[in-house]
Amino acid sequence: MTIAVFLLLLLGAVPIALVLALTAMWYIQASGNTVLFDSYPQQLFSAIESYGLLAIPLFMLAGELMNEGGLTRRLIALARILVGGFRGGLAYINLVANMMMAAIIGSAASQIAIMSRAMVPAMEQEGYDKPYSAAITAAGGLLSPIIPPSMLFVLFGVMAQVPIAEMFIAGLLPGLLLGTSFFIVIALVGLVQQYPKGQWPSRRQAFHDLLWGLPALLIPVIIIGGILWGIATPTESAALASLAALIMGRFVYGDLRLSQLPQVLNRTAINAGLVIMLIAAAGVFGWVVIYEQLPQMAAAWIAALTSDPFVFLLLVIGALLLVGMVIDGIAALILVVPILMPIAQSQFAISPYQFGVVVCLTLVMGLLTPPVGAGLFIASSMTGAPPLKIFRALLPFLLATLVTLVLLAWLPWLTNGLIQR
Repeated sequence: MTIAVFLLLLLGAVPIALVLALTAMWYIQASGNTVLFDSYPQQLFSAIESYGLLAIPLFMLAGELMNEGGLTRRLIALARILVGGFRGGLAYINLVANMMMAAIIGSAASQIAIMSRAMVPAMEQEGYDKPYSAAITAAGGLLSPIIPPSMLFVLFGVMAQVPIAEMFIAGLLPGLLLGTSFFIVIALVGLVQQYPKGQWPSRRQAFHDLLWGLPALLIPVIIIGGILWGIATPTESAALASLAALIMGRFVYGDLRLSQLPQVLNRTAINAGLVIMLIAAAGVFGWVVIYEQLPQMAAAWIAALTSDPFVFLLLVIGALLLVGMVIDGIAALILVVPILMPIAQSQFAISPYQFGVVVCLTLVMGLLTPPVGAGLFIASSMTGAPPLKIFRALLPFLLATLVTLVLLAWLPWLTNGLIQR
């Protein structure tokens, strides 16, 4: 009945945080272990009692300040200098700008919303198909969970009890690999569709864009450099990035007005509150899952299927693609890590970094796949393109992501190599 209650609430469009909290309450009542209600508030609090989770609202704040302060626009101009002259130049600009923003925002949904407003109208003006323009922007959101910083990596690090900084480092090579595969897709589609040849900016314009873009580029340098060089923790890097975005938006570019700060802080607080509430509710649900010994039962079932770590990861990818189609990535991560992480480590000796990167990227694919596909509807609402047409244009990018996932499952050094050094 607990499973039936969970599915009934989920399909009834009840907010996922309430689904998890109410299902846990139902289980406690139905099992007769009502003494567990005494620990219920404690479990809610202990799920969010982690210093690492402070990075989530701070990265959200950095993204909001960058968007309001005009830093996003300068990064797009900087991307034009690098790839703007190739055939399908704006498509490459879109992807490079997404890679830069992925190193700042950390949230796929936020990135899709911001970049759809910034890039799709410009691509339409130069003759690109609207669904294809929206698809490239949505595909760029897939870079967000693996190019640091990443909210999913923060959550995974807290849940798996591994250093968040090392999780960020583990995502660098996979992020570059996925970005390269997207470049190849854009090149092939550009040849078939004969998209317009881009124009390189004049020397004077390039110098102007470079001069004004370099301060904005300091934000990802502060975040990633601070972590790689051991100067700051991920949480401290997020705080420094927020401060830098505020100073640049207000005093360097002059686009950010102090009167905008209350709205920026309000949006950040609401979005962060939703995530933290979800984490707290999922903490209680995970507590019930562990109490019921589901990880041990799942381990026994999987061990009967295979003893090969690569095959195990392929099974995980297949299962999580289905889970990600119906459940939000953060909620799904919180649900599956307590069950699958012990199996990956104890039964198959898989590195937590390899497992974390594979799980996070697989779950975010669900953001762009029906029947839920929240990322598709975000891109559609921002651009006016029908979700199904965006999905069709996205298929080559999703295929490239699947190939990347298989490589990450097959070659552990892609995630572990930089950490071991």
